[in-house]
Amino acid sequence: MTKATDLSRPQPRAGVMDIEAYVPGKSAAHGAAKVHKLSSNENPLGSSPKVVEAVREVAGRLEFYPDGAATRLREAIGQAHGLNPANIVCSNGSDEILGLLAQTYLSPGDEAIFTEHGFLVYKIYIQAAGAVPVSVRETEERADVDAILAAVTAKTKIVFLANPNNPTGTYLPFEEVRRLHASLPKHVLLVLDAAYAEYVRRNDYEAGVELVGNAQNVVMTRTFSKIHGLGGLRIGWMYGPAHIVDAINRMRGPFNVNAAAIEAGIAAMGDRAHVERTVAHNERWLSWLAGELPKLGLRVTPSVGNFILIHFPEAEKHSAARADAWLSERGYILRRVAAYGFPNALRMTVGTEEANRGVVAALADFLKS
Repeated sequence: MTKATDLSRPQPRAGVMDIEAYVPGKSAAHGAAKVHKLSSNENPLGSSPKVVEAVREVAGRLEFYPDGAATRLREAIGQAHGLNPANIVCSNGSDEILGLLAQTYLSPGDEAIFTEHGFLVYKIYIQAAGAVPVSVRETEERADVDAILAAVTAKTKIVFLANPNNPTGTYLPFEEVRRLHASLPKHVLLVLDAAYAEYVRRNDYEAGVELVGNAQNVVMTRTFSKIHGLGGLRIGWMYGPAHIVDAINRMRGPFNVNAAAIEAGIAAMGDRAHVERTVAHNERWLSWLAGELPKLGLRVTPSVGNFILIHFPEAEKHSAARADAWLSERGYILRRVAAYGFPNALRMTVGTEEANRGVVAALADFLKS
C-alpha cells in the first residue's frame, strides 16, 4: 500500500483492524414454523411482570434525561446485596464496564490475562486499549490458577476471570479465587466477571463480594441480562473499591444507563420471587439436560450456569456444524462456539420445557441419521 493510498481516507490507529469483531448468537431459523432461541443464555421465563409495568410507566416521560449517576438503581442493588451504593457503578450492560476497565487500566504494551475458553470480549477490549492479550490454558475446561499465575509478568496489569465461565459453565471454588488473588502483585487488577452468579448453588462458590470488600485490586461485575431477563435493556454493574469506582466514573459516559433501564433494574431488584422461580426452573432443566444428553452418546461439560456445552463426535457425519444445521431446520437455535476453542461443540441455553425436550428429541433423530 502506497503512502498516497494511506492518506486517501481516514485510517484506524494501528491494531484496530487486527481485532476480530464479536459475533453474537443467531436469532433466526428460516423456514421453521416455530423458533426456540437457545443461543444467548436468555431467561426462558422472561422478565418480571413488575419490570414490564415499570417500563410502561417510564414510557410517558422519555423526554427527560435519566439520572446520570443512576442513584436509585445503585441504592436498589445495594439494598438487595448488602452493599454500599457508593461502591457501585451502573453501566450499559456489564460489557461496558469490562471495556471501561481495560481503557482505564491498560496502556499500549501492557498485558492482560484471560483463560483460553473465556468470554471473547476480554480479548477485544484488551486489544482496543492497545495492550497485549495473554490467553492461558485451562485444565479440564476450567480455569487453572497455577497457569494464570505462571503467565503473570512485569507487564501484567489485569487478570479477567469469568466465574462461572461462559461457554463452559465451570467455576472456580472461592478458595482457589482467593489463592489467585493472594499471589497477584498488588498493582494487578483482578476482574471477577460473575454474570451467572445467581444460578450457582454450590457451597464452595462466592461471587466476589467479600474479596472486593477487603482488597484494593479486585472488582466484581454483574449483569441484569441473565437471571433478570433484561438483555434487551442492557444493564450491568460493578462493585469495587472507592478509588476504582472514582476512575471508572471519570471514564464512562454521562448518561450511560437509560431511563427505562434504570426503572426496570429497580423493579427487577425488588422481585425476589421471580429470581427464585428462574433459579428453580434452571435447576430442574439443567439437571435434566445433563442426564438426557449423555444417554444419546454426547459428552457435556458439567455446568453451574443457565446453559450447557454439548460436545459432538469427531466424525464429520455427526459434527457440531451438521447438528447445528439439523437443529436450525427444526427451529432450535443453539450457539456455535468454535471461536471459543470448541470447534465441535454447541452451547445450549436452558430453555422452556418444550424447547429442552424438543432439542433432545431432535438430537436423538440426528444421531440416528
